[in-house]
Amino acid sequence: MTDTGTGHRQVRLWPLYAGGFLGPFGGAMVNTILPELADGLASDIATMGSALTAYMAPFAALMIVSGTIARRWGRARTVRGAYVAYALASLVCVAAGSALPFLAGRALQGCANAFTTPLLIAMIVDLVPPARRGVALGTYAGMQAAGQAFAPLIGGLAAEVDFRLAFVASAVAALLLAVLTPGMRGERPATVTREQWRSLANRRLARAGGIAFCAQFASTALMVVGALVAADRFGVAPAGRGLLVACYGLAGLLSGRLTGAATDRYGLRRVGSVALLVLAAATACVGVAPWLTFLGGVICIAGIAGTGTRVLTNTLGISSTPANPSGAMSLTLSAQFLGGAAVPLILPLYPLGAELTCAVATVVALVGLTIAARPPAHP
Repeated sequence: MTDTGTGHRQVRLWPLYAGGFLGPFGGAMVNTILPELADGLASDIATMGSALTAYMAPFAALMIVSGTIARRWGRARTVRGAYVAYALASLVCVAAGSALPFLAGRALQGCANAFTTPLLIAMIVDLVPPARRGVALGTYAGMQAAGQAFAPLIGGLAAEVDFRLAFVASAVAALLLAVLTPGMRGERPATVTREQWRSLANRRLARAGGIAFCAQFASTALMVVGALVAADRFGVAPAGRGLLVACYGLAGLLSGRLTGAATDRYGLRRVGSVALLVLAAATACVGVAPWLTFLGGVICIAGIAGTGTRVLTNTLGISSTPANPSGAMSLTLSAQFLGGAAVPLILPLYPLGAELTCAVATVVALVGLTIAARPPAHP
């Protein structure tokens, strides 16, 4: 795919979109293969359950500063180097014979990916004309949703043969992206000043981060509780639950460009607020789903709404801080992934009822809607 970028230059955007898939995929690919990991690495379920944390903790922490640091090295150069590092980290996971080196490889994957996700969005914004940014960011958001939702399914399919195949595929994909990622014409490494760090302390960026946290919390809770409801209420097997959750990503992927186009036509704030409202309603419906088909439909609707919220928060984040857009995007995405990581805090409510668990997640989504509906604050 090509698009007219800065200076009316034709560029390939699809490698940037593909990078959006790889980030969430890398984090969630182990979620459905914990027993296989435990067997293959002579460990146990409890230890291998930390594989997600080993990835997410350095990922979220380094993302706070990765966008700003990348100014010194250049964004395209940084992204390419990060892909190579990600591939090497994936090969560490492939070669690991026990839990400790495997978890070290997962941590290195998270570190590397912190230097891709926010920078890809900043590159897209620079390469696409303002009139088409909604479509471009919608496509990227759809790929993010797809990566998050398809990861458990793809990981499970790989584990049917050998869990290491999932990491081999990740390494190959990362190396291909390192080669195919387009350059940024005219970009030169720049010294990061104290003023650029200080510019990140603004209310617009805080608003973007708050909405991102709330939206991702609700989306992740919807998928987690949706899988539990499918198992406990409808007796769905693990493979079926993986397919059900994948509906979220598939709907987000297919609707990404249309959602972005709606943003360009009707306005970011209006479309984003509607998406948050729909996400809140869908989250509430998961807890009371009377039929499996109803549950699947709600998850599909939530996938469309989730893509809309990502377009909203990505746009708000990148535009909040003109002096340091990459750094602003890093902080916004760090808040987003922190929202997903916070979902286990409400899971102890699940034995009391799926309705109660989803009600709490719905309230969080409505808090995000309240923040989005308020007029933009001055820096």
